[in-house]
Amino acid sequence: MVEITITYCPFDGYQFSEEDTKCKFCDFDRRRAWNLLKNSSSKSEKKPPWRKLLWIKQDYPDDHVDDTFLDELQKNVNVRAYDYWTVVMESTVISQHISSIVIFIAVFIDLFWGRLSAQNLIISGTVLTIIGYIFWDKSISKTDPAYEYKRWKTAKGAVLFFVTLLGLSPILKTLTKDTSSDTIWALTVILFLANMLFHDYGSENRTNIKFPGSLSTNAAIFASVLLASRLEVNSHVFGLMLFAVEWFALFPIFRRYTKSLSAKFNVALTCILFILATTLFLYISNVIAIIYVLGIIFITFACPYWLIWIQKYKNEIHGPWDEARPKLQPPNE
Repeated sequence: MVEITITYCPFDGYQFSEEDTKCKFCDFDRRRAWNLLKNSSSKSEKKPPWRKLLWIKQDYPDDHVDDTFLDELQKNVNVRAYDYWTVVMESTVISQHISSIVIFIAVFIDLFWGRLSAQNLIISGTVLTIIGYIFWDKSISKTDPAYEYKRWKTAKGAVLFFVTLLGLSPILKTLTKDTSSDTIWALTVILFLANMLFHDYGSENRTNIKFPGSLSTNAAIFASVLLASRLEVNSHVFGLMLFAVEWFALFPIFRRYTKSLSAKFNVALTCILFILATTLFLYISNVIAIIYVLGIIFITFACPYWLIWIQKYKNEIHGPWDEARPKLQPPNE
């Protein structure tokens, strides 16, 4: 530390002796001035600024939080600005799937009550499946050169499945003979909820099926097996299981294909499924039909508005505490 001495008064130039503590003319305090100069000299000897580096030793404790720590704070960097009608269009995939489940349940109830014949169900389901496959075949044949072989393989698999299901229908009818109907209804509800929750709503891939989609399909088929075991005629069991495979395994692929074609086709398919589900359940229960209509309206129109409204409460922060992200540069050519 450099020794600081005050020899002259800064106001009148009086020369201090070693014993003087104040100026004899203006009463300037010599000791107070010496303390002020000493403090200013010590403040001028500042530490080097803190740097966010771990490989150098700094004159700061390990838990030091610098004043510049929050200078790089960023809020809501990745928040998306949603458009209402765009979100409404995206929500149609959920409405379509719920409508599909409602239609399948209505078909089972009509079979169970004898208001729908198995022959009409088999014929209508097969005709619609063939029409859907024709559209599917045209779209895939343009993008997959090896689809000629796959077409023959698909036809053989369909025939084998048809024959196998026809032979298993008597077994499926007596599969849950000793199980009470209340247990069957409860398990069916749980499985259809699992189908609804694990369905692959966001997939744009029309050829590969992911694990959530497979889990959803298996849950729906298992629920269909439980419902088919409550039917008393083999033809009804066969018709319901054939319709279940077409409805829960093949029809979602057609819905994705329709969505990829055009928004108009997607909206038209959504309206058709909505009207069909509402019409079928009006003959079964007016209360359930009203609940279904209100639920679809809430999911399609209210939930998108709700999603956009709660975006203002989102508070996502980023800063120097985040993990490092490597910035990869392409090699120089």
